[in-house]
Order: sequence, then C-alpha cells, then structure tokens
Amino acid sequence: MNVSRAERVSGLLRRELAEIVHREFEYELPRGLISITDVEVSKDLSHAKAYVAVLEIEQAPEIIRFLNENAGQVRHQLAGRIRLRTTPSVKFLHDTSSESGQRIEQLLAAARKR
Repeated sequence: MNVSRAERVSGLLRRELAEIVHREFEYELPRGLISITDVEVSKDLSHAKAYVAVLEIEQAPEIIRFLNENAGQVRHQLAGRIRLRTTPSVKFLHDTSSESGQRIEQLLAAARKR
C-alpha cells in the first residue's frame, strides 16, 4: 500500500485539529456537536481545508465563521504539535455530506411508503 505524503499529513492534521478545536475552544463551541471529518492538503502542504460536521445544522454558519476567525490561533497550536517544514494555513469548511445522506435516506423512506 503506497500512501502519499499528502494523505499521511492529511490524517495527522485531522487528528490534531480535532484535538485542538475541542481543547482550545471547549467553552466557545458546543462539545460533541462538531467533528473534523476530513482534511485535504495542497500538494506543497502549505494549505489545508478542514471539513467540519455540525450536528445542530442551524449553528453551522456561526461555528464555521468562529473557526475561520480563529484559524491563526489554531495554526499556532498546530505548529507546536507537528513537525513539518511549514505549518499549513487552515480553512474550515462545513461538511454537508452527512446532511445529504440523511436527506437521501428520508427520500428513500418516503418512496418505500408509497
């Protein structure tokens, strides 16, 4: 199995970002209601997109905005935890895949009832 460096870094960042977000912002964000589902890194490892699933969908825009406003602090914490030549800048995005899955399940359930 040949896993690229970007994929290894992506997995590492996902774990570390989840820990940082929950530890650093435990009083600002609702614990357990958000999770880092995926991280995509650029080929040069200088940028990362972190996808965040939010259980309370109506809170998603506010949570994503808060995380992006504090991305510099997150990057600083990340720099102290990982050993990379350059710590990637992080942009947080709302992960809507679970919401799409729920919507598909609802549509399938409704179709079965007919």
